[in-house]
Amino acid sequence: MQKQRLIDHWEHYTGSLGGVWEVWRADKLNNHYNVPWHAVKLPHSYNGLDVMDPDSKYYQGPGWYRTRLAIDNPYSEGRTLLLFEGAGQRSRVYVYTQEVGSHLGGYDEFTVDITEAAAEAAGMERYGGVVPVAVMCDNTRELETIPSDASDFNLYGGLYRYVNLVYVPAVSLRHVHVEPVLQPDGKCLVRVRGTLYNPAGKTERLRVEVRIRDACGQVVLERLADAGQPWEGASELARFEIEKPEMWSPDRPYLYRCEVTLSSEAYGKTVESAAFGVRAFEFVRNGPFLLNGERLLLLGTHRHEDHAGVGAAMTEEQIREEMRLIKEMGANFIRLGHYQQSRIVLDCCDELGLLVWEEIPWCRGGLGGEAYRQMCRDMLTAMIEQHYNHPSIILWGLGNENDWECDFDYFDQQDIRAFMKELHELSHALDSNRLTAIRRCEFCKDIIDVYSPSIWAGWYRGIYTDYEASSRQAFENVQSFFHMEWGADNLARRHVERPFTGFEFIPRGEGGTDERDGDYLLTGGEPRVSRDGDWSETYFCDMIDWYLKSQEKMDWLTGAAQWAFKDFATPVRPDSPIPYLNMKGIVERDFTKKEAYYVFQSYWTQEPMLRLYGHTMPVRWGEAGEKKRIKVYSNCEEVELILNGVSLGMKRRDSADFPCAGLRWDTVLAAGENHVRAIGVRNGVTVEDSLTFVYQTEAWGAPAKLRLQAERQADGMVYVEALAVDPAGVPCLDAVHFVRFGISGDGRLVDNLGTVRGSRLIQLACGRAGIVFDPTGALPAAITETGFFSAGGPSSATGGGAAGAAGLVGLAEGAGAAGPVGLAEGAGAAGPVGLAEGAGAAGPVGLAEGAGAAGAVRLAEGAGAAGPVGLAGGAGAAGPVRIAEGAGAAGPVRLVEGAGAAGPVGLAEGAGAAGPVGLAEGAGAAGPVGLADGAGAAGCAGLSEATGTGGRSGAVSVISVKCEGLPTAFLTWGLHKQ
Repeated sequence: MQKQRLIDHWEHYTGSLGGVWEVWRADKLNNHYNVPWHAVKLPHSYNGLDVMDPDSKYYQGPGWYRTRLAIDNPYSEGRTLLLFEGAGQRSRVYVYTQEVGSHLGGYDEFTVDITEAAAEAAGMERYGGVVPVAVMCDNTRELETIPSDASDFNLYGGLYRYVNLVYVPAVSLRHVHVEPVLQPDGKCLVRVRGTLYNPAGKTERLRVEVRIRDACGQVVLERLADAGQPWEGASELARFEIEKPEMWSPDRPYLYRCEVTLSSEAYGKTVESAAFGVRAFEFVRNGPFLLNGERLLLLGTHRHEDHAGVGAAMTEEQIREEMRLIKEMGANFIRLGHYQQSRIVLDCCDELGLLVWEEIPWCRGGLGGEAYRQMCRDMLTAMIEQHYNHPSIILWGLGNENDWECDFDYFDQQDIRAFMKELHELSHALDSNRLTAIRRCEFCKDIIDVYSPSIWAGWYRGIYTDYEASSRQAFENVQSFFHMEWGADNLARRHVERPFTGFEFIPRGEGGTDERDGDYLLTGGEPRVSRDGDWSETYFCDMIDWYLKSQEKMDWLTGAAQWAFKDFATPVRPDSPIPYLNMKGIVERDFTKKEAYYVFQSYWTQEPMLRLYGHTMPVRWGEAGEKKRIKVYSNCEEVELILNGVSLGMKRRDSADFPCAGLRWDTVLAAGENHVRAIGVRNGVTVEDSLTFVYQTEAWGAPAKLRLQAERQADGMVYVEALAVDPAGVPCLDAVHFVRFGISGDGRLVDNLGTVRGSRLIQLACGRAGIVFDPTGALPAAITETGFFSAGGPSSATGGGAAGAAGLVGLAEGAGAAGPVGLAEGAGAAGPVGLAEGAGAAGPVGLAEGAGAAGAVRLAEGAGAAGPVGLAGGAGAAGPVRIAEGAGAAGPVRLVEGAGAAGPVGLAEGAGAAGPVGLAEGAGAAGPVGLADGAGAAGCAGLSEATGTGGRSGAVSVISVKCEGLPTAFLTWGLHKQ
């Protein structure tokens, strides 16, 4: 077998087509009927950014991909395949216009044989021997498929996992399953089974070679045999006995490798290689979890296939980095929610030593008809067949929150029970060595092998000190208890001096810590921390601390898994502090660690570590002389704290001493800057950490405005931060208003990432919020679409020519546009640059929505504007450059919403602005460039309420920050002194 990832040379179009012929029509007929295509690399999702757009729901519909392949199969009568590692959510595959395969399901692998179709297409003269391949992916909403759109995650569309070109002989191996079973005498019996791919029904005799290699690659066992003629179904290829097997465990994930070679004299040979591990596990009935005969407390988290900027389309490098971070946090278990994940993820779990619960996406909504049920069966079968060999997997998940009614006008518990039983039996028939599991469906908990109830003590119900009691109560009600999902939403960089707990008024006791439908909403229902709390990192760290110190002494506990390792996009949470983000992560959506990461490390890791809490809290606050708490999270036996050069003494770690396992100091901070250093020792190894912060003792009133500042980053990007201040300019460190960032000019916001530095709509954290922008990243003054023609001309200023349009670039929705650059929605526009929605505009540059505009450059919404450049929303404006919504404005360049502004460039929302460039919300702004939140701002480069900064020559950006109830703030970047 030969396999090649197809990463480059793909093009994409988001939207529907009239048929597959539209994919290729431009190769024959290059005219305005064709659609634009964009170059992309795989993996790719067309929802990489829009899932985090705060102003609209993400796109659900078809998207198309195309490429051209040079096929060179080395095997005599060999087969040419496309292996898709996952594509969402429904896929159709074409060679030229011939459909060669389709697949339903966004998460399991599938293979399409293109052998005959490719040979036919390669003979088409216009393609010169290469093979045109197109794939249509579709994530349109559909109730009769899984997962449900009621699920708390996005159903991504696109080729978001790798696509492979695969060459195999005429007869090849489809699956190799390795089944290692420990015997009572300590030996391991290894059975190797194989299925064939033989679409042409070949009958030549086959030879099979099976080898077992150890972790060093040395052959330890082998079988060579004449297998006879090709067989149907699964056949046992070899049986071995390993006398003294090396055991696989999280601490020592030892992997053997089984190598199967299938060959024939007629067609050549193919080799399949599968890693496997030897391990035995048991969920003791009404007891703990055992691995290889010893108790192991499962320390877990969860993973969604989701990442900033790319959605589900994570590269192998990104996946491996995420799995490394999970392991280094100290986890030994992971639940892959709520669908089959990439083969790369499972390989990482095997290699790193992470035990796995993997599940099918029967998640919420109810139970549909027969096609729905068959999809569940097919996805369970595919998941088990494709991931059978991974020693990390111990549980096959059959569903999640199946008690959640939504998608159908009926909800039959008995019907759901019967189907759950069917899936349970199918799972055991396909794999007798692993167990089944579900989370949160009380009326099915007796059907499967391992059950997790809903326990969210301290978030959706109850308070976190209820955790142990509610877990014990749930444990006693099932045979095998495993606590999946606990945690709290937390906005990165939001810290508080006194965290909300809910101890005073949230109902307690009686096991009332379950999540109920609607609890994720931020309004209505009973009091709960998720609705009434502060969503701070401070609270989350305290909760983690309580859970982990409790779990250490729960000797009956199998394990628990925090939800979820990383913040992820979701369509059902528009009112989160970052809209459409589930914020329960230990790291941000781009792997930036939150403080919570180090709390887990302090309990779970063996490598010496130490972390002072508050690295992303530049300012603390309180009264002068008030004692404040300094917290250290560490696994060291003892830690010393030094404040401003003075030792505050040594403390020994005691996990029963909440919080921080006793590593906390209450002390008086100096007003202004403070420097803290902590030094710890573990097993003779010294580790340390330090941080500097400002202690603010000045009290503040209600926020009155936003103060902006900007800073260039090492990569050339610029970070802009807004700080809420009161009328006296004192920072309001507890402000939690939403702010919205906007930009105009040469730059662009690095936006829709779902991170605290990459979201244009976000709540303040400690009174501040910021965003990164690219100072030269704005789109050019031309249409950027390529690869198609409009009725008015080519699609780009750099594109070719077209018929029926005059000038260099013409884009028109109407008729009659002419000139070097003409953009018109109306008629009658003429000149070097003409943009018109109305009629009668003329001149070198004319932009008009009305009539009667003339001059060198003119933008008008009204009438009667004249001059070299005129932009008017009212009447009576005149001057070389004029933008007016009011009246009475005059000057070479003027942008006015009010009246009485004058100067070469004037932009005003108020009155009385003057100067070469003036942008004002108030009055009295003057100077070459003036951007003011209030009054009296002047200077070449003016950053409202901040300091002047310069950028690259010729690149100018204006950043705006809006906040309800406060005046909009502005900041410029990039203007040089004139």
